[in-house]
Amino acid sequence: MSASSSTDATRRRVALLTLGCARNEVDSEELAARLHGGGWDVTTDGEGADVVLVNTCGFVEKAKHDSIQTLLAAADTGAKVVAAGCMAERYGKELADSLPEAEAILSFDDYPDIAARLDAVLAGETISPHVPRDRRELLPLTPVERRAAAVVQPGHAVVDEHTPAHLRTVLRRRLDTGPVASLKLASGCDRRCTFCAIPAFRGAFVSRTPDELLAEAEWLAGTGVRELVLVSENSTSYGKDLGDQRALEKLLPQLAAVSGIVRVRVSYLQPAETRPGLVEAIATTPGVAPYFDLSFQHSSEPVLRRMRRFGSTERFLELLSSARSLAPSLGARSNFIVGFPGETRADFDELVRFLTEARLDAIGIFDYSDEDGTEAAGFADKVKSATIKRRLDKLSALADELCSQRAEDRLGSTVEVLVDTIEDGVVEGRGAHQAPEVDGSTTLVAPEDGSVDLAALQPGDLVRARVVSSEGVDLVAVPVEMVSAAAGSSGVRG
Repeated sequence: MSASSSTDATRRRVALLTLGCARNEVDSEELAARLHGGGWDVTTDGEGADVVLVNTCGFVEKAKHDSIQTLLAAADTGAKVVAAGCMAERYGKELADSLPEAEAILSFDDYPDIAARLDAVLAGETISPHVPRDRRELLPLTPVERRAAAVVQPGHAVVDEHTPAHLRTVLRRRLDTGPVASLKLASGCDRRCTFCAIPAFRGAFVSRTPDELLAEAEWLAGTGVRELVLVSENSTSYGKDLGDQRALEKLLPQLAAVSGIVRVRVSYLQPAETRPGLVEAIATTPGVAPYFDLSFQHSSEPVLRRMRRFGSTERFLELLSSARSLAPSLGARSNFIVGFPGETRADFDELVRFLTEARLDAIGIFDYSDEDGTEAAGFADKVKSATIKRRLDKLSALADELCSQRAEDRLGSTVEVLVDTIEDGVVEGRGAHQAPEVDGSTTLVAPEDGSVDLAALQPGDLVRARVVSSEGVDLVAVPVEMVSAAAGSSGVRG
């Protein structure tokens, strides 16, 4: 849905390509709404586009490399190429000087006028690139004072702040028609992890209000969305700038009650801020996936302190245990960095011990690399690259084995599968322990006796199924009964 509609009979065509995380995907859908309202036809296919707008990722070196390659490939199509997003915000003029193939490098501050910016690009005008600045400095230090500041926060745009949220036009235009969509809780981060540059270009932490989130959730449900994935840089901080540390606990049952929504999933939890009340809300609220996406990063106390994070193997295991006491079959995932400056063999062995005992469903392993502007980049006690590679290979192999074992543990159990896609007769979805794209999937198959007709299923159906096999983190399951049929579905026929 767009903020306004164009009366221009000659609409221009823009291909909007999104790289990086789910937060970027939400930002792209805001840009799509603004562009559509400004007279542009928006597509995700570069063929025949007048302009290719790349929403870049600037998180780690590989992501930056992928962004550059996408921009260069877009330039080869003959369309005018524009860079937006995190990498563009982070490097600004530096990126413009090194990438002449791009017609313009845009800042987050350009988002409200994105249609006019692309109009200018198409007209051959020059847009001067911005000089990057630390966006944390744009907002007050005190969180509760930030909402009054007039600072652009991608994914937070409001068409008319004087109209109640449930009556406003939602400034978002979906770029796909799948049954799952991300809902941005907040932007920015107040943490100062020594390896992370995100707060400098994403800014300080700012929550969206519950009424805005509920209104957008209802709008998404109206477009066919069945599962909401709540995203932010740090979901456990939600509400602190609204004066309510329990805001997320209160919001979850309200989102789960939105008509048409059958599953709400929370992502990006900081272990040190995951309070008992929030654990209980995620583990026990009907309609909320008992799923814990916990940003552990490491488990050795000395390494965590150098990362300017908190916790330990024992504290993290206790957190997982407390959650499992409420929801024994919950899903849990995390990412880990190996080779952080100062990481000793004992530190690495402690991380191996944690992974072995944690019983995580999905594990991401990353090798440490220096990031521009981070404190860790200046640390002297760097781990040798050969050592990092050896530890990365060992931990990656262990993670694959452990996650496969965890999937095998679910054999014979019953899972609720949200059907995502049906292609060439293959029905694929995800259990409550499987987040989109990162945690594997569940393929539904008909039983040998033919008692279930898979042709009756469609994307968006929520089906109870029995797990019959696994491969890696992926499951194969036989439907047992329909839990909630998507609009127009004929259900599981026996």
